[in-house]
Amino acid sequence: MTMIAAATTAGLFLVGYLLGSIPFGLILTRLAGLGDIRNIGSGNIGATNVLRTGRKGIAAATLLLDGLKGTAAALIGWWVAPEYGIVAGLGAFIGHLFPVWLGFKGGKGVATYIGVLAALAWPAAIGFGVLWVGTAFVTRISSASALCASLVTAIALLFISDRTTAILFLVMTAILWWRHEANIRRLIAGTESRIGKQ
Repeated sequence: MTMIAAATTAGLFLVGYLLGSIPFGLILTRLAGLGDIRNIGSGNIGATNVLRTGRKGIAAATLLLDGLKGTAAALIGWWVAPEYGIVAGLGAFIGHLFPVWLGFKGGKGVATYIGVLAALAWPAAIGFGVLWVGTAFVTRISSASALCASLVTAIALLFISDRTTAILFLVMTAILWWRHEANIRRLIAGTESRIGKQ
């Protein structure tokens, strides 16, 4: 890798990271007068926890914006050169998980994952959405839906996408599952909260 390529890679990762680190859930709930979302429910800044405030519109806006920051980052990278879409998209995902503004304590990354997926492999993003909705309909558990959809998506990309994109989403899926460690323990114990409940 040349120095120019290395600098471009680092620069686009940073751009993605900064976009991904915007804590929309925290910003929107504060603007709505709901206080600090980190003091509500699970303490997470993502859309699922925002939904626990009872404000479905704000939760939907959080979901949309957290997804769009991943899409925007990946498209900016892709605009520079197609291979950089992956770099900037990964940066956005990491930024959401570990935002510098919040002491590196962010969300779990599902919406941003979907946003990056929409930019780099949109048919897979549609498949992810269908799987999420189907699993949520059966289980009424958001975390189970995200875990199931991400795993199937990562495996599917091994067969329908290029190697680099497939590897990216395998890595992102592994990180997403790691971030859901507590949820997985509760799922096993049968104590995980259901959609629409505290």
